[in-house]
Amino acid sequence: MKSFLLTIPVIVLLSFQACIGQSLQKILSHYATQLQEMTEKDTTGSLSGAVFIGDSIVWSGAYGKADNGKGIAADTSTIYRIGSISKTFTAYLMMRLVQEGVIGLDDPVAKYLPEITQLNGPGASTITFRELASHTAGLDREPGLQGASSGPIQEWENKVLASIPTTGVHPPIGEHFLYSNIGFGILGLALSRAAHRPFMEMMTTWVFLPHRMTSSFYIIPYKDSARVATGYTRTKEGYDSRQPTAEFSGRGYKVPNGGIFTTPNDLARFLIAQTGDQDPLQKRFRDTMQTIQTKEKPGERYGFGLEIGTIKGHRILNHDGGVAGFNAFMAFAPETRTGVILFGNRDDMLHSLTAIEAHLLEELIAVQTYHKS
Repeated sequence: MKSFLLTIPVIVLLSFQACIGQSLQKILSHYATQLQEMTEKDTTGSLSGAVFIGDSIVWSGAYGKADNGKGIAADTSTIYRIGSISKTFTAYLMMRLVQEGVIGLDDPVAKYLPEITQLNGPGASTITFRELASHTAGLDREPGLQGASSGPIQEWENKVLASIPTTGVHPPIGEHFLYSNIGFGILGLALSRAAHRPFMEMMTTWVFLPHRMTSSFYIIPYKDSARVATGYTRTKEGYDSRQPTAEFSGRGYKVPNGGIFTTPNDLARFLIAQTGDQDPLQKRFRDTMQTIQTKEKPGERYGFGLEIGTIKGHRILNHDGGVAGFNAFMAFAPETRTGVILFGNRDDMLHSLTAIEAHLLEELIAVQTYHKS
């Protein structure tokens, strides 16, 4: 039998272990073994994750293949699509604009994007930024426009505009949680209109760069293209990479709600900042983003771009993402400043990712609570 260090690649265990002790090492070692065993059981694709506590990424690792056809192993620099976790970033950008006084949360979106009044239903002119970002605007999940989710990324704004008249509104607005992808597409375009700046440019300069997210993109630069994982979709015949690869150049309107490529370590740096005191977004605005904005029904506790729950009395903020060929999950506890992230380049992994990460976060919180007591 090979030694643990030889069989578990790309593990980073930082000096924070000295504070937590052997229990943290045991938990992370078991977690790493789980991920390796999963990729050995089904050898298509890979898993890549990161764990942070406080200001430090205490573990990161990657297992399996970034590209099975080429035999390329995944490592911690491999780039994945994160699907709907992109909504968290759009909501964060919204709060930056609120902080700067560019918009107000309860401003009607029609003030900046009058085309929203073309939505198919009553009350469209009253929809606010708060309602779009919390999925309480009463909008359909997807527009009725044929081909709305396909087409080059450069045309995403036109796809949003074309989608608006084919999207239904279901009153009463502000009362019910209706998860809406097109709602976040509209939100991203409205933010761009309000700031008079391109959405992706704002995200790069106001979000990615300040958080040292140097491997995060909407459009992959040529120099980084070799680091992007190939996505795999399960079919009756096995796994296929054609649709995921075709979507790299664009998914129609789905940029603000699902367009980001990144790494677990980049996402960890962003989340670390959301739990600390050094973020460009002031704490009171982050607190608003992380506060339930919806009626507190099970499965409907949502802030702005964040689902909100509890684990053993600790508040947990999370989001998942699923697009063709990729699944992603993140969860963090802001009070204990603990978070877990896991990406995969197969789109049949989400249930497993969610269950593994939730259990890991529960164990990490328990260890910290024990040592603090």
